[in-house]
Amino acid sequence: MAYGVRSLDLEPRPIAELVGFVLLVNVVGSAPALVTSTDTAWFEGLEKPWFYPPSIAFSIVWTALFTLLGIALWRVWRANSSGRRLALGLFAVQMAFNVAWTPTFFTLQQPLVALGVIAVLLVLVLATLVAFRRVDRTAAALLVPYLLWVVFATALTFEIWRLNA
Repeated sequence: MAYGVRSLDLEPRPIAELVGFVLLVNVVGSAPALVTSTDTAWFEGLEKPWFYPPSIAFSIVWTALFTLLGIALWRVWRANSSGRRLALGLFAVQMAFNVAWTPTFFTLQQPLVALGVIAVLLVLVLATLVAFRRVDRTAAALLVPYLLWVVFATALTFEIWRLNA
């Protein structure tokens, strides 16, 4: 082990597991898109803040983030650590809140409630990152872009609510 970097066992089975975790997180994360859409008169009519990104950015960013989350989850899943169960449990709970935000905002058309959901998500992502760090520092580092995006999404949700309240 050079420079404290843990070797990844890149035999076919672990690679298949890794791909499976990445696909699983992407499927779960994108599932709300099957039941809701941004292409509605209600959403189109909302005033958006100046920092609202182009629509295409969301699918690109979320795919990248869900891929990083899948890799991180796989690393924690494979770890032999006493904190592994807590880390996996926190991951599952934060993912549930992640998935709940989209229908809360777009289907129920409740930006204030969605703001509450994403505020809880933000706390859960931070807790998950800390729990992952205790198990695998690389896995925790892979969650940092997600944490930053959730901070951004929280600000975006707040501003959409504020501008349209």
